[in-house]
Amino acid sequence: MSYFECPQARIEACEQAGIRQVIVPRTRDIGGFEVARVLPSAQRRTVGPFVFFDQMGLGRFQPGRGLDVRPHPHIGLATVTYLYSGELMHRDSLGTEMVIRPGAVNLMTAGRGIVHSERTPEGSRRTESELFGLQAWLALPVEKEEIDPAFSHHAADELPVIEDRGLAVRLLAGDAFGASSPVPTHSETLYADLQLQAGARVPIDSPHEERALYLAEGAVEIDGQSYQAGQLLVLAPVAALTLSSRGGARVALLGGEPLDGPRHLWWNFVSSRKERIEQAKADWKAGRFEPVPEENDWIPLPER
Repeated sequence: MSYFECPQARIEACEQAGIRQVIVPRTRDIGGFEVARVLPSAQRRTVGPFVFFDQMGLGRFQPGRGLDVRPHPHIGLATVTYLYSGELMHRDSLGTEMVIRPGAVNLMTAGRGIVHSERTPEGSRRTESELFGLQAWLALPVEKEEIDPAFSHHAADELPVIEDRGLAVRLLAGDAFGASSPVPTHSETLYADLQLQAGARVPIDSPHEERALYLAEGAVEIDGQSYQAGQLLVLAPVAALTLSSRGGARVALLGGEPLDGPRHLWWNFVSSRKERIEQAKADWKAGRFEPVPEENDWIPLPER
């Protein structure tokens, strides 16, 4: 997904032990489709390697319509796309064409530079369709910011699923809940999709230094305190707590090791060096990025 300006998130007071911040993202309509910007916010820029986190939808499209994110560039990061419903066609400058469906993971490593587009597939446009999911950007470690670009797809049946008494956890990246995800990452990363049926409980006791819970659907309780969909709960380091839901919920658990230094984020570019972002801006404006095959349009460099 290409970066766009979104109103700043709101921070809410929280005095509960184990929870450092409660952040409520703002949404923006990008042409009949709402996106909630969770990270970065003025209150919290990163959680582990996660420097960007968006909720896409839930959006519904009439026949003949869909999402069309034209080709745009990235450097210095890896994008992780995960859908709850719907389909997206990913195309990139490596020649990749891949439809992502619910439960699968698309991991695109930009490194020194990649260009991609994201569109509703033609087959989905023939009828009413919907799209609901998450997209995150992971900052690459400083020594890997300029690695070669790459793409990997992991189907739903390739990812570990842990089930226990009304709880289903799909592990998207990292090690947790006694399982390991096959999705490759360049730094210690934690990312999981938690589905809680009514009455389910799940302990959150992973040792990662930075962690957060994003409530995508439903409501959860922690020590008697209720939290609603659309909230990001930033957890205190090494805090152990138990998540429960009276009516069912869907929650993303994200985090990992802290970044190895500050990052600059401008439009779709992430880097530890401001001059590298300036170079990427000049390269995109001059047409020096590799194009996406069979795509004849692109998103121009913002004039700001």
